[in-house]
Amino acid sequence: MTSRLFFAAPGALDGLVVGDTVAVAGDEARHAVVVSRLGAGEAVQVADGSGRVAEGEIVSAVRDQLTVQIASLSESDQPTTRFVLMQALAKGGRDEQAVEAAVELGVDAVIPWQADRSIVQWRGDKAAKAHRKWESLALAASKQSRRPTVPQVEPVVTSRGAAARLQEADAVVILHEDAEASIAEFDVPAGEIVVVVGPEGGITPDELTAFEGAGGCAIRLGPTVLRASNAGPTALAVLLARSRW
Repeated sequence: MTSRLFFAAPGALDGLVVGDTVAVAGDEARHAVVVSRLGAGEAVQVADGSGRVAEGEIVSAVRDQLTVQIASLSESDQPTTRFVLMQALAKGGRDEQAVEAAVELGVDAVIPWQADRSIVQWRGDKAAKAHRKWESLALAASKQSRRPTVPQVEPVVTSRGAAARLQEADAVVILHEDAEASIAEFDVPAGEIVVVVGPEGGITPDELTAFEGAGGCAIRLGPTVLRASNAGPTALAVLLARSRW
């Protein structure tokens, strides 16, 4: 079993070599020391969000700082295909479940989408709070899955903004239960692939037309219709398996 992963400040591993120490501070240190009850002599991993990972032993553990002596350093390869989940806001925390699972699977970025049929609305202070929660979910899921990077949570977009964002991608997969094409027929290209998941009420005809006009391809996962919490991660698992695993 791999050792627990914690995140230091961005760039914290720059210039460090085996034998040096790296510090983990703030909430991350408190989680390691107070919640996980880790102490001196235990093995951990430390990442700085760049793809670099240090493995080593804890030499000091106090409430607000964890100090780790580096035994080895590694850096993850950059994949040729970048996956993005555009997840419609959904009730009952199903959108959050989708984000958590997608990050654990290996998605590279997440876009919150205020779809026309989204019951949940991000407005004013609520929008900022909800966005921070998605960022926290991405961080926690990265730690859980021992990922050296934390996927970016992009700003929330409306359907018009979503169509504009999709034009930047190299390929767009729109999950739709009435699509003729199957995900089994989709060839995974290099570049950025955006997987679009609608809300409980589905993607509207106008949204589908706009997204297809932005280069999207409507795809069905299979003979059943999945919840908003499961559709995106299921599609990502299939596509990731073809490109990275």
